[in-house]
Amino acid sequence: MGPEWVAIIGLVALFLVGTAVPINMGALGFVAAWLVGMWSLDMDEKDIVGGISADLVLTLIGVTYLFAIAKKNGTVDLIVRVAVKAVRGRVALIPWVMFAITALLTAIGAVSPAACAIIGPIALGFAGRYGISPLMMGMFVVHGAQAGGFSPISIYGTITNSVMEDAGLPTSELTVFFASLVVNTLMALVLFVVLGGRKLLSARIDPDDATEEEARAAEEGVRLDQVLTLVAFLVVAVVALILDKNIGFVAITAAVVLSMMAPRRYQDTVRQIAWPTVLLVAGVSCYATILEEAGSPEFVGDWAAGLGVAAIGALVLCYVGGVVSAFASSTALLPVIIPIAVPLIEDGGISAALVVAALAVSSTIVDVSPFSTNGALMLANKPDSISEPVYYRQILTYSVIVVVVGPLLVWAGLVLPGW
Repeated sequence: MGPEWVAIIGLVALFLVGTAVPINMGALGFVAAWLVGMWSLDMDEKDIVGGISADLVLTLIGVTYLFAIAKKNGTVDLIVRVAVKAVRGRVALIPWVMFAITALLTAIGAVSPAACAIIGPIALGFAGRYGISPLMMGMFVVHGAQAGGFSPISIYGTITNSVMEDAGLPTSELTVFFASLVVNTLMALVLFVVLGGRKLLSARIDPDDATEEEARAAEEGVRLDQVLTLVAFLVVAVVALILDKNIGFVAITAAVVLSMMAPRRYQDTVRQIAWPTVLLVAGVSCYATILEEAGSPEFVGDWAAGLGVAAIGALVLCYVGGVVSAFASSTALLPVIIPIAVPLIEDGGISAALVVAALAVSSTIVDVSPFSTNGALMLANKPDSISEPVYYRQILTYSVIVVVVGPLLVWAGLVLPGW
């Protein structure tokens, strides 16, 4: 049995055990990566550990540390109050505002995890405060990031269009962009309906219904520590989004600076860093590198290209992109999956733009997975109204549905009409 099959079987076993037994899947991921890497791929242990996504780990630590401070000094509550006034108390509009803001950020060039890291904690703070489904709110943020993610000036859009040009394929920037925008908006709409959005339509937030603590905070106005925290948020956004610096480094720097201003007050906030989620994504990202090292995605892609029926091959590639991206980086996957589809496009007589759009959307809608950067950020910033195991199971269940059904529906909507 080749290493590509061993890695695939290991992935299936990892998922089954992690779902059936209450053991952190990150810990299981480390074990699987060590066993498969050492005995099937003959990898050095240093190379296996090198597969950990340090960028993602640092992002999770920095963002959750910064927002723990913001929660401690009441800045998060302040943001919530201002936003509620902006929508005039209409609770049903809050998820859509978060969706739109995140989409706008990625559409103008923000990295998807950075946009989710900035908007996610605020959005989930609303969910906990006003009885909005945390699953709906968290997934609205992720789908919003992907909705704007393929604009011609976005990170995903630039990568996709460049790969198409390098592969000699005709580009269609707007086709890919609008495909992602429409699909993610429709998914958000379904979530809104299924997860209680219709009940929110009649809900209004009355300032007179505020608790004594909230009323007292509103009367006190904005304190200096809250102003400094808001400035820190602004600096993090500017440095990460405009200057294109690692948001993990920027966020943890901001958190340390704020902590130094009141070290005793914030000494316990480091305990609120989402350590279980850090373990989860570190272990799973480590195993994702094993999959890539074994050549499993290329193996399945080559098999799909040899099926002889272009449309069926495209469907298989959509699933390859969806499954692999649920555990790994979508940014790293796109340059790999698109060139694999070139033989299908050249020999099958199907639209290059539609096939690439289907691959791109299938490979990114699954970023709702708790093992991907965006999904992990939502899990790490869960509201207090829901326990982490329950929220984890909700996100995992939804991501499984998206992985199983999403690529098929995207393929049916984009590839079949042009076949």
